[in-house]
Amino acid sequence: MAPSEYFLRLQHGIKGGFAPTDPDAVFTVTQALNQNTLAITAARREDGTPGLQDAAPKSLDHSDDTSTLVDELHGILKTIPMEDPKGSEDIYGLNTSIIGTSMVKPTEEDKAKFKRAVEIVNTLVNKAG
Repeated sequence: MAPSEYFLRLQHGIKGGFAPTDPDAVFTVTQALNQNTLAITAARREDGTPGLQDAAPKSLDHSDDTSTLVDELHGILKTIPMEDPKGSEDIYGLNTSIIGTSMVKPTEEDKAKFKRAVEIVNTLVNKAG
């Protein structure tokens, strides 16, 4: 079960180090304490533009489907290794980083779990509209 309060940040476009000049997208998912909705932002960079578009937060109600995805995401992120410093290396080969956890070289199973975690965050962002 996911914690009652959390924040995560997923960034597509991390090649080039910790602060790449042109991330493709930055998504955030926030669960505030005692709230029944997730706050989700999705800032995307349009092809040929230098920066991310501003993104207003959207909310996503906690349906059974959303709760199931969040619980699965939490289960994945608490078990897989992450780069250190966070966002510094594309250890999963997806040009994507999710901020959280420790530094170890990932196994193929870890890579599959990370890929699923990315899919879940993308699904939550798309559900929020």
